[in-house]
Amino acid sequence: MHVVLYEPEIPPNTGSVARLCAATLTPLHLIEPLGFKIDDKHLKRAGLDYWPFVDLHVHKNWQRFLAEVKPARLLYFTKKAEQSYTSIRYTDGDFLVFGPETRGLPEEMWQELAACALRIPMSGTGVRSLNLSNAVSIVLYEGLRQLGKV
Repeated sequence: MHVVLYEPEIPPNTGSVARLCAATLTPLHLIEPLGFKIDDKHLKRAGLDYWPFVDLHVHKNWQRFLAEVKPARLLYFTKKAEQSYTSIRYTDGDFLVFGPETRGLPEEMWQELAACALRIPMSGTGVRSLNLSNAVSIVLYEGLRQLGKV
């Protein structure tokens, strides 16, 4: 499995996701433009001293990512999706794609592949979305659980 952060904006979130990826041996792909410099002190602090253990790939844009990596299956996570993240069977080659914190994934990105768009259900009506690093953790661990890796 792979985690893909499309145009992430907040350094501590990306740092926390990087730490998660290091702990689970999951490659992390960052799609530019980023809302911070890769050497940002907040990014480093959130990832602590785990950065050497992160299989990190930075891509200039979405099109370059698709051309260079040629992902087998992209799973898009958005609050606008119909089906829950628990409704599918995950595979080793899945790329879990999460959007920027303030605006989420652009609809045109996942609309054509709505069957591959998933959401994390929320019962509370007063909350717009979950924190990015929390959302990645929830989904990644479900996928790893299904694959018998945790």
